[in-house]
Amino acid sequence: MIRGVLFDMDGVLVDNTQAHIRAFELFCRRYGVTDWESKLQSAFGMGNDDIMRLILPETILQEKSIEELGKEKERIYRELYAPEIRPLPGLTNLLEALCARNIPCAVGSSGGRENVDFVLRSCRIESYFACIVSGDQVTRCKPDPEIYLKAAAGLHLEPKQCLVFEDAKAGIEAARRAGAGRIAALATTLSREILETETAADLVFDDFAAITDFNALLA
Repeated sequence: MIRGVLFDMDGVLVDNTQAHIRAFELFCRRYGVTDWESKLQSAFGMGNDDIMRLILPETILQEKSIEELGKEKERIYRELYAPEIRPLPGLTNLLEALCARNIPCAVGSSGGRENVDFVLRSCRIESYFACIVSGDQVTRCKPDPEIYLKAAAGLHLEPKQCLVFEDAKAGIEAARRAGAGRIAALATTLSREILETETAADLVFDDFAAITDFNALLA
């Protein structure tokens, strides 16, 4: 029986993958980086520090700190995304249904706390989450399980009692390594085919509106 639900943020609470890609495009253009796009494809779900090390040449990393570079990119992202941000279809209805069943919810995101607060506040869903674990609150980001272990503990539950909603390979691996009771993947960042054949997701949905049987989801 599922007793708590853990939500990733990017690609789950909001379908913001393209906004992040546009932000990376502008950010990399500032620094003359041209080979970032192919590298970014393998980095979805990872923490900003790991992504910066992956896509930026050493010369840039020596000029500015990873923290400073990450904050610069995220400022671009928030400015670009603010006018169009909205929750993923069906999310608010699901959160209401979970609240009515006294199922506590947490956010477990590799994103920084400023980005998490930006999304929750902009979508007006802060009140649904009893616990928030962001990438700057852990020592190891996804695919390490630390984020989901802390999120489950924040709800005073074992990971095996929790359902995790994810969209990326790194996040699904983190949830599985944490011992999540069930993993549901959303086909926002990756295709259904990839999620069904190349990940350990138990369920795959196009979005939250596709979930019609809440009782079966929590069984």
